[in-house]
Amino acid sequence: MNANPAAPPERRTRPVLTLIVVCAAIVLIPVTATGASVALPDVGQDLATGLAAAQWVVNAFFLSYGSFMAVTGSLADLTGRRRMFMIGVTLFCAAMVVASFAPNIGVLIGARVLAGIGAAAATTGGSSLLAQAFQGPARTRAFGFFGTAIGLGLAFGPLIAGVLVTSLGGWRGFFLAAALVVLAPLAASPWLTESRDDHPAGLDWTGAVTFTGGLSLFVFAFVQGPELGWTHPAVLGSFAAFAVLMVAFTIAERRAAHPMFDITLFAQPRFLAICAMPVLLAFGFVALLLVLPPYFMAVDGVSAQYAGLLLVLLTGPTLIVPTIVGALAQRIGQRALLVATLLFVAAGTAWLTVIEPGVGVAVLAGPMLAIGIGFGISLAILDGAAVSSVAASRAGMAAGMFNTMRLAGEAIAVALLGSLLAAVTQARLADTAGADAQAATARLLQGDMDGAVAAVPAALRDGFATTAGAAYTDALHIGLWVLCALSVVGAVAVGVLMGGRPPADDAAAPAAPAGDGRREALVEG
Repeated sequence: MNANPAAPPERRTRPVLTLIVVCAAIVLIPVTATGASVALPDVGQDLATGLAAAQWVVNAFFLSYGSFMAVTGSLADLTGRRRMFMIGVTLFCAAMVVASFAPNIGVLIGARVLAGIGAAAATTGGSSLLAQAFQGPARTRAFGFFGTAIGLGLAFGPLIAGVLVTSLGGWRGFFLAAALVVLAPLAASPWLTESRDDHPAGLDWTGAVTFTGGLSLFVFAFVQGPELGWTHPAVLGSFAAFAVLMVAFTIAERRAAHPMFDITLFAQPRFLAICAMPVLLAFGFVALLLVLPPYFMAVDGVSAQYAGLLLVLLTGPTLIVPTIVGALAQRIGQRALLVATLLFVAAGTAWLTVIEPGVGVAVLAGPMLAIGIGFGISLAILDGAAVSSVAASRAGMAAGMFNTMRLAGEAIAVALLGSLLAAVTQARLADTAGADAQAATARLLQGDMDGAVAAVPAALRDGFATTAGAAYTDALHIGLWVLCALSVVGAVAVGVLMGGRPPADDAAAPAAPAGDGRREALVEG
């Protein structure tokens, strides 16, 4: 009997409470991740910041979230899963408070970095808690709810952000609301059951530092390239340092007794194909979630709330399609479904080139739904495919690598697509705006058409909005064709690589159930 009745129980499992607390906290992560893109125009106007700095409000979160996923997973095993979850939620909450009161863009970006680290800790700790609280079929159902929470946040994050930015104090109200909402699950988390690994392998600090540092420099170079120039010493130096750190990371992982990543897994064709999938989908889906709202707000002059509502066409299928595909997955097979995912995205991105200033919702609905359907297919099978693509004894390592590839891919995709749009738009405006093209582009890609017009001399402002909208649209069309080409090439490559047989000891194992793979995999990884 517990000697202190007021103390939270350490041994008695509370599965329902665990599920409620974890899902209530986790749903806010995708809300603030995708919703930030809707808030960017408001941020840019309030803090009078340039394009590259504004992009870091989004990129910083994805970068730290992806980079610290494997690190926080290992620390959860060492220090306790409940403790890591609480630390993550606390850090996320504190970062949102700091963001809401940020006096300048530097503080806001720093807060977003901390929020990403907190999100990584909360995700790995929360998924580990669910794995400890549930067993057998109940665990599958629990992770299904966990996946649904992430899907809800992903699907409605832009809309929620739009409503809050429009009606609740702008971008500051959006971040402060997130901090307040997360207080409830944080207050209940001490009553969850603690657990840790009895024989932890320890943390691969060398791998963590070299990988995180290299990825950060790579994203920095692509974000700053359009503003500083691609031959600027800081940009070239960042690319060079990235290459050096990646070589050091590879050497360190080969020599480590307990590496963060077993890079020899990439020699297995099926695993390589599955790890490529989230990177390809980061370009074809996640990056679009972040670049479309500023376009709608700048070119069509819609509110943040309406821009978020339009994105439901893109994200809505992620709530329905995984359930349908999950029921059919055993009959169709992973290879066909993964290829179909990329073909849907390829068709949708090519089709979306119908987008023009003033185009109606009816025209946008078809291509955006097609992309959303493709991404929804991947949610049903991709995570289970990652674990089942290697021998069972290496499933945990494979899961950790897959999740880091997914989140790192999102950070890189957002940076690259944003850089492409900036470079093309600025080039299109150079003949009209001259030396002011860069400043006009910065305001334009933050969703601020009025600011873009004001950035050029008064003599050029007549009709400049039309010129700027056309330039922005041309850039978006080029970006969409690039995404289409990536998806088509990826579909061919994945189809070829998935043709091999799975590992012998897993060949007969069924695919992981829908909704369980990525989240449960984090426990292992």
